[in-house]
Amino acid sequence: MTLTNAYKCFFYLTGIIINFLGVSLIVKSGMGAGFWAAFFTGLSEQLGFTVGMWYGCFQFIFIFVNGYLLCRRPEFLAFIPLVLETAVFDFWLEIVFKNFYLTAAPLYIQLLVFAAGILCVSLGVALYILPGFPRAPIDQLFLAFSERFNWNIRTSQTLIAVLVAATAFVVGGPVGIGTVIVALTIGTCIQFWYEKLTALHQHYTNQDMLHTS
Repeated sequence: MTLTNAYKCFFYLTGIIINFLGVSLIVKSGMGAGFWAAFFTGLSEQLGFTVGMWYGCFQFIFIFVNGYLLCRRPEFLAFIPLVLETAVFDFWLEIVFKNFYLTAAPLYIQLLVFAAGILCVSLGVALYILPGFPRAPIDQLFLAFSERFNWNIRTSQTLIAVLVAATAFVVGGPVGIGTVIVALTIGTCIQFWYEKLTALHQHYTNQDMLHTS
């Protein structure tokens, strides 16, 4: 493995780990589920099946939606990050934070944990998408919209977040103030970190190219 690929793997895996640390913090903050989690929970309560089954079902559908938006063949390698994300998410939520509850904590503590969650999610997603490796279908969706309609990351992510949050509300999902805040801010935060980290990522990969040339 070249240093360039090692750097890319580092950014990719670190991004996944930080992202789901953030997702877990948001869930545990007690401020409301994220927009996707609220949507899948609402479907589960209204139509049956587990939240995980709905998550997997939509991930599978989005593989084909993304292929259509990008005018490409479906990217079945997207199942790789799906498996990785599931394992990392379970690690944070079911092992590290299993007995971590904030329902009785002061509001300022809940807000701090929630803000840390948004920070981690946006930083993690930005790191994770930089190397161009296969992405989970849900993560690829806002990038597919961005490329298809020539939108920036902030616009496509915010639009999808607002639409999903609104749909989650309609189907009776646990939409709270935290859901609204995530929907309105996460796109901007991802855009901020993506722009900041792009130069760092290019620096390390360019250094490797200089050393190998």
